[in-house]
This record gives sequence, structure tokens and C-alpha cells, in this order.
Amino acid sequence: RAPRRSVPDGKGGHLVDGLLIPPSYSFATLARLPRFRLYASLLQQPGAETPDFAAQVDEILALLDGTYVSADGIDAHAVPGEGAELAVWVLGSSGGQSARVAGERGLPFAANYHVSPSSVLEAVDAYRAAFKPSATLAAPYVLVSADVLVTPDDETARAVGAPFGHWVRSIRTGRGAMPYPSPEEAAADPLSEEDRLLVADRLDTRFAGPPETVVERLRVLRDVTGADELLVTTIAHDHADRVRSFRLLAEAWGLD
Repeated sequence: RAPRRSVPDGKGGHLVDGLLIPPSYSFATLARLPRFRLYASLLQQPGAETPDFAAQVDEILALLDGTYVSADGIDAHAVPGEGAELAVWVLGSSGGQSARVAGERGLPFAANYHVSPSSVLEAVDAYRAAFKPSATLAAPYVLVSADVLVTPDDETARAVGAPFGHWVRSIRTGRGAMPYPSPEEAAADPLSEEDRLLVADRLDTRFAGPPETVVERLRVLRDVTGADELLVTTIAHDHADRVRSFRLLAEAWGLD
């Protein structure tokens, strides 16, 4: 593909061929919070060592194939699971080990634009650079995710989408994801300027608005990342708003 053209967006990020790549958010901040330290202690026993990710993926593939043999020469079998026709995907948020492992093993790769929009391009580029054909794939296959809220008009998008920043704030301040608030609850608890800076990357990269606006932005995301497939996630307080969002998007995309 032709080289991407990047221009500053005036807010510390860049517009890459029309796709917003915001300033990066440091997830290291979350790792230092008491709640996340608690989660780590609950998920991993004291003194336990996290296995190498590549080795874990290789073990899963071997167990599914029925070819697993330990370093001591002992075979093991996953029952059920062995021989199952499963699509093994690797999810990644950066150009780090997940992207490289997916590429080197010829697996399909899912990149996070909805969680980590600042690094989506480095993730898909690292995956493609590392890709080696496999029995699973002859060529790279990339899925890219996006936060989407489709409404009849911009005014409705602003009203229905207002609680999104509050929900992201609850995660990034270490309180854990709160029950998704209603627009009325969000209006009663306005975000401070500090809050807005904390969640700006997620707010700015959410595709919200009428169908034609959202479809245009999704097509830019697809074209800039070279995605073979898009995954959209829609969150709103009212279930009917979520259903309407998917219906409007399907109709505008030609899937109805």
C-alpha cells in the first residue's frame, strides 16, 4: 500500500489519511492502582511466574492439534478440545509480542482501535511484518474493533452517548467499570476538565452520529488499517438504543 500521510490534529495526536490517532494513554497508571494490584494478586498465586506468551500460544495450538509433548517427552491431550475446528485468534493493542506471535504463527489478528486507538497502526503493521504463511492462513488477516453509536441525528448521538465518558472514567480511575449510567445520571455528574483529559482518546475515537457519518468513518478505519473485517461494539444505557444502533448501521452498510 502507499505510504500513509500523517498531519498533526492540533491536540497532540495525528490524522493519518483521515483516521484520528490520538495521544497514547498510559495503562501503567492503572497497574499502580490498589484495585488492579488486588486483581493481580487474585489471578496469580504468590511466587508464580507468568509463562512466555509465545510458548502459551504454541501449547494451545499443540493441544488442539493433538501433538502436545512436554519438555520431558510426555504427551498430553485436551478432552474435549483436541481436533476441534476452532479459529484461534490473537488480540493485541500494540506492536509488541502479541502482534509478532500472531504473525509468526500465521494466525488471524484482532487489533484494538476501541481500547487502544493510539497504537492500532503499529499493531497491524507489526503483525503484517512478522507474518508467515501457515496451514491456517496464506496471507495476513486483520480484524479491527471500533466503538460505534448510530443514531438518527447528531443531537440524539450527543444525548444518548453522554454517559460514555463517565463509564470510561470509572475504569481509568481504578474503581472498576460502573453500571452504565443513564443520560440523566451523567448530566447530574458533569465531567471535570481533568476527567475529560483522562478519557479524551476514547471519546474522540468513538464513531457516533447518524448512519452516513458513522459509515464514512468506519470506511476510513478499514482503509487506513487495511482491515479485512471490522468488529463494532455499541454501548448505551437503554437496550433499545443499542438495538437501533446496530439496525441503522446494518442498513447503511447494506447488510439488512
